[in-house]
Amino acid sequence: MANDFYTGVYNPDVLSCIANLSNDEVFTPPDVANRMLDMLPQDLFTDPNTKFLDPATKSGVFLREIAKRLIVGLEPVYPDLQERIDHIFHEQLYGIAITELTSLLSRRSVYCSKYPNSIYSVSKFDSAQGNIRFKRMRHRWQDGKCMFCGASQKEYERDEVLESHAYELIHTTRPEEIFKMKFDVICGNPPYQLNTSDASKQAKPIYHLFVRQAKKLNPRYPTMIIPSRWFAGGMGLDSFRQEMMSDRNVRSITDFANAKDCFPQNSISGGVCYFLWDRDNAGPCRFINIIDGKEYSMERSLNEFPVLVRYNEAVSIVRKIAEKQEPSVADIVSPISPFGIPTKVRGSNIKSKIYSVPLHTSAGVSYIKPEEIIKGKDYLNSYKVLLSQTGAEHAGEPSKDGKFRVLTSTMKVLEPGEVCTHSYLVLGPLENAAIAESILDYIKTFFVRFLVLLAMTSIHLTKTTFLFVPMQDFSEKWTDEKLYAKYGLSDEEIAFIESMIKPMD
Repeated sequence: MANDFYTGVYNPDVLSCIANLSNDEVFTPPDVANRMLDMLPQDLFTDPNTKFLDPATKSGVFLREIAKRLIVGLEPVYPDLQERIDHIFHEQLYGIAITELTSLLSRRSVYCSKYPNSIYSVSKFDSAQGNIRFKRMRHRWQDGKCMFCGASQKEYERDEVLESHAYELIHTTRPEEIFKMKFDVICGNPPYQLNTSDASKQAKPIYHLFVRQAKKLNPRYPTMIIPSRWFAGGMGLDSFRQEMMSDRNVRSITDFANAKDCFPQNSISGGVCYFLWDRDNAGPCRFINIIDGKEYSMERSLNEFPVLVRYNEAVSIVRKIAEKQEPSVADIVSPISPFGIPTKVRGSNIKSKIYSVPLHTSAGVSYIKPEEIIKGKDYLNSYKVLLSQTGAEHAGEPSKDGKFRVLTSTMKVLEPGEVCTHSYLVLGPLENAAIAESILDYIKTFFVRFLVLLAMTSIHLTKTTFLFVPMQDFSEKWTDEKLYAKYGLSDEEIAFIESMIKPMD
């Protein structure tokens, strides 16, 4: 039975079906797990002393695929199949499930039985958990937040029958005490974020906490698949971005700008990536882009720029722009919610002495009281350019032609005295209408929108997303042709820019 299960052909693969489910805790397709395992030195699978840990197992796919490799690799060491299986499952494979349900699913996938102490298990254990454990943890609250993961007490202090989402690996200061052993390889696909109860707030990333705890265990090779949003930081990821970009032990990153190239049924804003960290060998990183199934590879330093440039073909373009040492447009981009006016505010449809300030909303122009303007007085009495805070469509994924719609068509010049809601950012303050119109034309170019794309890791715009966009002399009109000539871009570089960006509506 064991031999058939691990060496047979599965069609369809139940784990591929499960991987099509949509959840913040994304299931990994077997082919993705195997591509990650392919990055490892393959002699690990011929060594009976190698120990593997999946610290956030859901379907058991990583442990199952590792088991299949070990069963082949250890045949010379343990010719007897049952002896080989017993050694692999008892001495080499370990998992920490994220929920009780996924612990059962993982054991069924790996041991062929939800309970490895049953007669149906391919390898008999004394306990009902085997080496795939689940321990219900509790958040530790301080000032309404969990000290370990930052979860909201209001949202996650729940009844015992509900999942707490207090994942074991990241809710301890001593992760080495979980199994009390050293691991050679830690691989997995951790939960990505915690939802919040307030719909106006973005979910809180937590995947970086798993990466940090995995490194704390000092394995030879951690490899995990995580969202790529850390490339640009933000949402509490700034320090993690700096750690990863300056860490020369990160030897390989495979990045999918369109997450559907990796998880066909999941929309993950900003894409996903998997990495390999090599404890004993530092050096440059092999950075791989996967675009429409094609692979583009380049060895480079991750910290060459303040934001990790995800497209290898874009590196030469950014270098040419950086040589000019010009200020960045990011310097004139407002903070989020430039006037402190919530999105839901609509104001009055009729202008009056009381409702005298023009307000731009997604529903059109209305009027509010001057006292409703909480901040942004520097922008209030000047010209500025308005643009939607939602800078891309379809979770930041490209359309069917592979091009990205960067910056929506809701861009326009606002006159002095006009304001907008939280849904928008503004560029300013600007001296006059002519300069404002010149900037508006500039940010509509392929050139600018491509540079914005390089720093976007979600559908939302911030100051950081304009980091690569250089300031110009806005007393003149800028076109793509003039910009390409100014920065000496080659025909290949121009073609790459225009292959990535959709024309403006």
